[in-house]
Formats: sequence, structure tokens, C-alpha cells
Amino acid sequence: MHIPDGYLSPSTCAVLYGGAGVGWYAELRRVKRTLSARMVPLIAVFAAFSFLVMMFNLPLPGGTTGHALGVTIAAIVLGPSGAIMALSIAIAIQSLFFGDGGITALGANCFNMAVAGSLVAYFVYRLLAVGATITSRRRVVAAAIAGYLAVNVSALMAAIEFGIQPILFHDATGAPLYAPYSLRIAVPAMMIGHLAIAGIAEALITAGLVGYLQVADSALLQSTSGLTVEPRAWKPASSGSLRRLWTTVALLLLLTPLGILAAGKAWGEWAAADFSRTDRRAHIASSSLNQPPPVAPPSGMQRLAGIWTAPIPAYAPPVVKSASFGYLLSAMFGVGLVLALSLTLQKLLTRRSASGTLQ
Repeated sequence: MHIPDGYLSPSTCAVLYGGAGVGWYAELRRVKRTLSARMVPLIAVFAAFSFLVMMFNLPLPGGTTGHALGVTIAAIVLGPSGAIMALSIAIAIQSLFFGDGGITALGANCFNMAVAGSLVAYFVYRLLAVGATITSRRRVVAAAIAGYLAVNVSALMAAIEFGIQPILFHDATGAPLYAPYSLRIAVPAMMIGHLAIAGIAEALITAGLVGYLQVADSALLQSTSGLTVEPRAWKPASSGSLRRLWTTVALLLLLTPLGILAAGKAWGEWAAADFSRTDRRAHIASSSLNQPPPVAPPSGMQRLAGIWTAPIPAYAPPVVKSASFGYLLSAMFGVGLVLALSLTLQKLLTRRSASGTLQ
């Protein structure tokens, strides 16, 4: 679901950067009232959680892989504003440092997964859980359905963005310049696996965490519950809450080497060079409803594919020989970046609050 450089035209990328920018601006304005030194650690823990969840690749039909997003539990605890911030941070780190998603397509990936995913997750959960008590089973079911729909809406948007490229952008002979497969191939190729597996994974993760929080820390579910809460009854990001959440993140981090057990790339994330390799061409065709790819990489894709070289491509540090250990180190590095960013922002907000400049 992480669109690489070269799969979308520059104009498509610009439009989707604009769409993501509107989401970022609107949600930053909304979150300004609650963004404080105490709120930042809670956003950080869900950014780290989403970063790690997306490292667990799941085998999908056609020999491709996919993953859950972690967006739904973030939206349920933080609301859409905080979830958009948390997911955007995770996606930006993946793109800049690990090459998981392109720089030109960063706006598209944030729009699909962070903005659209957060909004779908939040509003579906609120709609289905309306009036239910915090400990109600209906909230667990609502969380599962919200997670399933959020992942599949995000995947559908990516599929549509892939599928319109050959329609809108091609050369004089009709050869596609960017993503080569039309909507009739892109949509089913993307959606079959997400409907059957990745969406279910997000549903199970979200339902399990909501059920756990109902027992262990129900205060974290209050802010988006729609229920009237006494001001003293809910304190977001308490020290106990953060300890429990970071413990979960730490356990997930230790399990990240399991994320590379599923072989194969996600659909639509092939390197430009793969279109010229016989073995890779066969895999691309088999995962694309047996439709062969172009004989050579699309010219626009080839031109944009090398626009950014990540320092740790594919979560594989060049100096580490063991793939699983390198994957674990990459996970630790990514979580460390999230922590460093949160500590920096927390200090900044604390200083501004102390000086009386924070509105």
C-alpha cells in the first residue's frame, strides 16, 4: 500500500500532496486546543505502534504481501486529529529512512492511510458504538468493523490512483508512463488480498486492543466515546497508561523479525528494474490477473524511481549480514526516531507553555 516513486505522475502526486496538506492543516488546527506536552507522548506511542505494525508483512493471494496499519486503534484513542499526526509521522519515517513508499508519493500515502484511514476508522466506530458504555461488547465489534473498512478504503484509494495512471498518462503509442495497469486490473489485484486478509488483521488487532483497554485502562477510550465524562474522570496520557502502551510497543518490536517471513513484495511496489527481469515479470503477471507487464519499465517510472535513495533501504542495514537482525535493528531505529521527535516537540511545547506563548 506504500506507493513508490515513479508509479504516480508528478501532477497526481501534487494533487494528493494538496489533499494530505488540507487534512494536515485542518487537523492541526483542531488538535491545537489539546496539543500539549502531555499529548505528545500519546501521539508518539501510536506513531511507533503503527510503524511496527506495518513491518509485519502478511502473505496475500497472488504471491504478494500486505499489512495492517494500526490506524484504527489510534483513531479510537486519539481521535482523527491525533491519528492523522501519528500515522503521518510513521509513514514519513518509512519513506525517508527506509524507502518504504516514495518521496514524491509521500502525500498520496499519507492521504490514503493517515487522512482517509483515520477519518473512516473514527466515524465508523462512532456511528456503530453510539450510546454504548465504555465496556460494552458493541464497542469491540464496532472497532473491528471500523478497522476492516479503514484498511480497505485506504487500499481502494491506492488502487484507483494506480489504475487511472495509464488512462491519463501515456505516450503517443499508448504506452503507460507510470503505473502500467488499468483500473480493471489494479482494483481487484489490490483489493482481493486486503478484503480477505489485511483488513481482517486490522480488525482483529483493533478489537483485541479495545477489549484489552476496556479492562486495563478504559480511560484511554473515553475521549472518542461520545459519552459525557466528568472533567476529573479522564486524564489522557497518564504515566500508567503510557507505561502499558510502551510495554506493548516493546513486545511488538521484539517480534518484528517475524515480519519478513512472508516472501514477496506488495502489489504495485515493484522496482523499475523488475519489469526487465524474466523471473520478476512472471511474478508481476501472476499477481496481476495474469496480465503481462510492459516489455520495459514505463519511462516516467524509470525517470522518477531513483529520485531518493534511503539510507537503510528495505529495512536492511548494509553492514548487517543477518536479515532478521537487520530488520530488528531497523525497527529499533524507527522507534528511536519517533521518540527523538516526540521529546524534541515536548520540550518545545513545554517552553512555549512556560513563556505563555502557546495559545
